[in-house]
Amino acid sequence: MLTGQLALLVAAVFSGAALYINVAEQPARLGLDDRALLAEWKPAYKHGLAMQAPLAIVGFLLGLAAWWQAGHGGWILGALLMIANWPVTFFATMPTNNRLMATDPAGAGPESRAMIEQWGSLHAGRTALGFGACLAVLWASLS
Repeated sequence: MLTGQLALLVAAVFSGAALYINVAEQPARLGLDDRALLAEWKPAYKHGLAMQAPLAIVGFLLGLAAWWQAGHGGWILGALLMIANWPVTFFATMPTNNRLMATDPAGAGPESRAMIEQWGSLHAGRTALGFGACLAVLWASLS
């Protein structure tokens, strides 16, 4: 089923991007001084948001469509795990994001560094949701 395979593809792209942020981008930026760290995080966050937010919605819609077509519970589970990124981001991550975006890089210091470290931990939850969605839709596609 093409819809299901597209759901798997979108979940994998989302998960791969999220994992890249956690294992490559975040550790590299943490090696910068506080001002450069915040200055680098701000545009990277905007670019990540522009890519991952639509992927979560598209993955949800494709998983929902595959569930409607095939009726396998793995499709709906994957769809729900993909869309769960939105409330997790809104309620858990967004307060940190907003504080970081309001901070002037010239005034960056240990507090902004601690927030970016916290942000990385929160982002790991999004990565886990993406991989959970991948596993769910892979299970459904193999059934």
